[in-house]
Amino acid sequence: MAFPHLQQPSFLLASLKADSINKPFAQQCQDLVKVIEDFPAKELHTIFPWLVESIFGSLDGVLIGWNLRCLQGRVNPVEYSIVMEFLDPGGPMMKLVYKLQAEDYKFDFPVSYLPPLPVSLHVRTSDCAYFILVDRYLSWFLPTEGSVPPPLSSSPGGTSPSPPPRTPAMPFASYGLHHTSLLKRHISHQTSVNADPASHEIWRSETLLQVFVEMWLHHYSLEMYQKMQSPHAKLEVLHYRLSVSSALYSPAQPSLQALHAYQESFTPTEEHVLVVRLLLKHLHAFANSLKPEQASPSAHSHATSPLEEFKRAAVPRFVQQKLYLFLQHCFGHWPLDASFRAVLEMWLSYLQPWRYAPDKQAPGSDSQPRCVSEKWAPFVQENLLMYTKLFVGFLNRALRTDLVSPKHALMVFRVAKVFAQPNLAEMIQKGEQLFLEPELVISHRQHRLFTAPTFTGSFLSPWPPAVTDASFKVKNHVYSLEGQDCKYTPMFGPEARTLVLRLAQLITQAKHTAKSISDQCAESPAGHSFLSWLGFSSMDTNGSYPANDLDEMGQDSVRKTDEYLEKALEYLRQIFRIINGLRRFEIEYQGDPELQPIRSYEIASLVRTLFRLSSAINRRFAGQMAALCSRDDFLGSFCRYHLTEPGLASRHLLSPVVRRQVAGYTRGPRLSLRFLGSYRTLVSLLLAFLVASLFCVGPLPCTLLLTLGYVLYASAMTLLTERGKLHQP
Repeated sequence: MAFPHLQQPSFLLASLKADSINKPFAQQCQDLVKVIEDFPAKELHTIFPWLVESIFGSLDGVLIGWNLRCLQGRVNPVEYSIVMEFLDPGGPMMKLVYKLQAEDYKFDFPVSYLPPLPVSLHVRTSDCAYFILVDRYLSWFLPTEGSVPPPLSSSPGGTSPSPPPRTPAMPFASYGLHHTSLLKRHISHQTSVNADPASHEIWRSETLLQVFVEMWLHHYSLEMYQKMQSPHAKLEVLHYRLSVSSALYSPAQPSLQALHAYQESFTPTEEHVLVVRLLLKHLHAFANSLKPEQASPSAHSHATSPLEEFKRAAVPRFVQQKLYLFLQHCFGHWPLDASFRAVLEMWLSYLQPWRYAPDKQAPGSDSQPRCVSEKWAPFVQENLLMYTKLFVGFLNRALRTDLVSPKHALMVFRVAKVFAQPNLAEMIQKGEQLFLEPELVISHRQHRLFTAPTFTGSFLSPWPPAVTDASFKVKNHVYSLEGQDCKYTPMFGPEARTLVLRLAQLITQAKHTAKSISDQCAESPAGHSFLSWLGFSSMDTNGSYPANDLDEMGQDSVRKTDEYLEKALEYLRQIFRIINGLRRFEIEYQGDPELQPIRSYEIASLVRTLFRLSSAINRRFAGQMAALCSRDDFLGSFCRYHLTEPGLASRHLLSPVVRRQVAGYTRGPRLSLRFLGSYRTLVSLLLAFLVASLFCVGPLPCTLLLTLGYVLYASAMTLLTERGKLHQP
């Protein structure tokens, strides 16, 4: 690329902007590489903001960027290769960053402008440039083997000079900070002459991690979250939701309404959650790459390198608090559908750092899962809320989902399987015991740790005093996240145990329902196919009657559901030691029979139509039906038998009877036509007409004969029922 003699840096920027319009993409990147190589930082610093917007898009939406989220090598290999080479951790873009940093150029950028990942366009994330670049940067700056690479050479044979010492600056990621430089080196990173040559560059790794955390996890501050937990704040939020004026309440926290509105509007996508999970998995591997002698408490000395200290601090100091708030938000606001699986797997990945340890054992089988080593007890205790409070939150979600759905059953199975790993429940319970121990004398220094969380800022900034008491560590963790006056619900306490028992009963009921569906599918495949051929479909997305996704999934999905639920129930029994006989409870649907989920042996559209028809009849003739059922003669008995009393419906498929008591009281007389929506009923009627036609009996006479036969049978059953009542004590 040939440039005229440039006296003003603005000419360089104008030329590059013009080239971005007129030249092909490959030529643009070649020109950028040459500019970065040939021009000094004094001129390059003017193009840096424009280049960032050109790659990642501008805040005003004018520049859409290089679309890294959708760029895939198998779709556009040439452009993909160029982009990956340019943005590689060892590529031209980072060389430009190092050039500017070495000359002490800085670019202030409001943290609030750092965007979360935008909405997904249904592409495989593992193939996209965005995710692959994230993985490369994590592997480069947070290596699990070796040390952090030195900065790139700014000229052949040389390296970028280190910046001179600066005055102390604010920590990068302190809560409430709105402006900070992503390139400014912190004063605390100055190291001694005798230190590891690469150790003075560890701040680059710290900066990368903080940038990722700010983009993906920092959406509202810990202080504001704690304020939201106060009774006054919750009352104010309630009135805000109801659009009630808050003039009668204290204006001491005027920002709560704006915060809540922002919190409600923030809805992370599945793609966003997947990239957070990628970060967490790598951080676990990074932290676990410490050698045993380095990870032991005795290794904490002045001889340890900054990289080793960073490995110990990466998860608790940079990620824990913000991830907890992020998960709390997702658990409380994510839709009750199968897409929650992404959040679930991210959470479970964080809870299992042993899966990413270099000395991990072979995965256990379903019958004999591997035991969680006692060496992970400190992690469990210092992340207690991640296990306990979020588990209770998951229980509340699971109780509101349809566990007959294989996708929902799978989620319950996954959580139960993780928490049932041998020794994990005992470690969690030990952590709860440590937290619930009565507090003895707490010094002023320790009390300040409870009320002022310190896990922010640079990892080399002053650490809190060393704490050796396990109970105090757990209390500090809980109080720093939930506040000093938090109400803690133990995972192994009576409230959570009640939820677990409710979930176990729901699982048992779902297993019973799934088995019934499976049996009915096996019994009437011919009727299903025949009526489908006639045009009756089990799909009716416009109807008002609730359908179950098993209507379309078939027996394989039913078997999967039963398997997931069976194993989940067994895991819950192991974790909470619930009674073995729970699975043998007699489970029966206790709600309104008319509102049961549509079964696979029923025609969904027909059931919904019959429900609307019978509801209209019941509303129109409710008074007349009640009057008929109140008569003392045979007609009254006959009507009560069909409209209110248990009887033929429990023994004969063709009876239009609503017979059971629901929720502890007897419903008024009403007609149910749902039996006509069954494949079995319709196939039986069809066979009756076919048999009658063989004897030269037409449809109308056949209908009259069937009706007469049913009336005679129902009359006899009515007399027998009334006689049985007379002999009851």
